[in-house]
Amino acid sequence: MGFLTIIIEWFPYLIQGIFATLGLVASALFLGVVLGLPMAVGQVYGKRLVRFLIAIYVWFFRGLPILVLLFLFYFGIFPGLGMDVSAFFVGATVLGLRGAAYQSQIFRGAIQSVSEGQMIAARSVGMTKLQSIRNVILPQAVRVALPGWSNEYPNILTDSSICYAIGVMELMTRTSQIVSQTYVTMPIYLVCAGIFILLNYGGMRALHMIEMKIKIPGFGTGAA
Repeated sequence: MGFLTIIIEWFPYLIQGIFATLGLVASALFLGVVLGLPMAVGQVYGKRLVRFLIAIYVWFFRGLPILVLLFLFYFGIFPGLGMDVSAFFVGATVLGLRGAAYQSQIFRGAIQSVSEGQMIAARSVGMTKLQSIRNVILPQAVRVALPGWSNEYPNILTDSSICYAIGVMELMTRTSQIVSQTYVTMPIYLVCAGIFILLNYGGMRALHMIEMKIKIPGFGTGAA
């Protein structure tokens, strides 16, 4: 059986893996923002205890290899809590929790880049501290953070292949199964590599277009 025939026959199977990979990446990015942005605010404006707890979280998830985290959650934490969850759920959760640790530092730097005068001005017109952060600081900080935050997309995309270790049926897992069925090794893995490159390029292009639309002219992402 020729290589092209194999690819045509198994391509629908690979497509399912592509969707699973993109699902992992989208879930992880979403969870990373939902957790990372509040943590960044807490690190900049929170009390000492809040900053300490966030620092512990960041240290833990940045300090352990992702494979260790996957095994820890898949074989330890979730079963220990009596939770019967899928491998996909574990993979997306671990990628998101780990991503939040990195994204929180990106957002923290962006928040700190906004002039303190912005907070003072917001408070002087009667806004509370929380209102000032939500309505004045964060809209600017998110725009400034987007170029750095967008780099999390290729990082999480490549890390998603490690979920193969716990049986998530993503692109790498399905590629390996095709190889085991057809005994065609290098060409199949080259196709897998090409798909990852295309996903990386397409995602980064989309994020760059968003960045260009919402950037602040002359501040952070480019000049007017």
